[in-house]
Amino acid sequence: MENTARRLWQLLEPVHATLYYAPEVIAEAAALGYDTGERWPAYFPYRAAPLGPAGPHLVNALFYSFNPRMVERYTAPAWRTATPEQVLKTRTAGMDRALRRLLGDRIGSPELREAAALARRAAEAAGTAGRPMAAANAALPWPAEPHLELWHAATILREHRGDGHIAALQAHGLGPAESLITHAAMGAAPEEVFGSRQWPAEEWAAARDRLTARGLLEADGTATAEGRRLRTAVEHRTDDLAAAPWDALTPAETDRLADLLMPPVLDIVATGLLPMQSTLGIGLDYYE
Repeated sequence: MENTARRLWQLLEPVHATLYYAPEVIAEAAALGYDTGERWPAYFPYRAAPLGPAGPHLVNALFYSFNPRMVERYTAPAWRTATPEQVLKTRTAGMDRALRRLLGDRIGSPELREAAALARRAAEAAGTAGRPMAAANAALPWPAEPHLELWHAATILREHRGDGHIAALQAHGLGPAESLITHAAMGAAPEEVFGSRQWPAEEWAAARDRLTARGLLEADGTATAEGRRLRTAVEHRTDDLAAAPWDALTPAETDRLADLLMPPVLDIVATGLLPMQSTLGIGLDYYE
């Protein structure tokens, strides 16, 4: 069984995620004064900038799965280095440079223009009530160039999905650490990959104990049958909550967008720029 919202997310996520890994964007962050020796000092301001000068409590609430002390460490000083307005300008400049390099001759092509136009229609149809990250990005002006238009649409749609994912996790009683552990238990990535969220060992162990007590985890950390049922329900609900924007396109148009996205996404993935494993679980099939 195929799910349109999941299929298009899997294709658009690499376009958005280029923001966090492309050397051009990292160089732009360094020029602003951020420490680029590790990923996070630039990640938090780049992703949070549409919110304005948001403090750690708000960022922690909206990003959800990160250890709150990690969010405090990277967010508290972020706006002393640069203003959100400066960060937004810088991330656009970095993405412009990065996509021009990654997509090469596809820049300005009729196919890329068509893909951007279709993705934009879906993004503009994305409701933002109760979706703060989607709303913050949707309030930004649309770029004129098709490659940046596509990136902006991808960003709105992935944050729209992410806002709904948090609602689905909470509806199923999965807190921030539990959300990571259950995804690891399903095989999204090795558990050490989820260590990037910097939960202390004792808090991680306590979350595992809570999940085990609920009958969701085996002793070895894999998901029980009930754990798989619950996590699958979370993913299906996430897809349901992410579906509405795609109603703005006909089935033929979503198929066309998927076909148009495949070549540039393969270009991006083929560079090795993005990690092979992440906390997103893009390769998992919840519709077998």
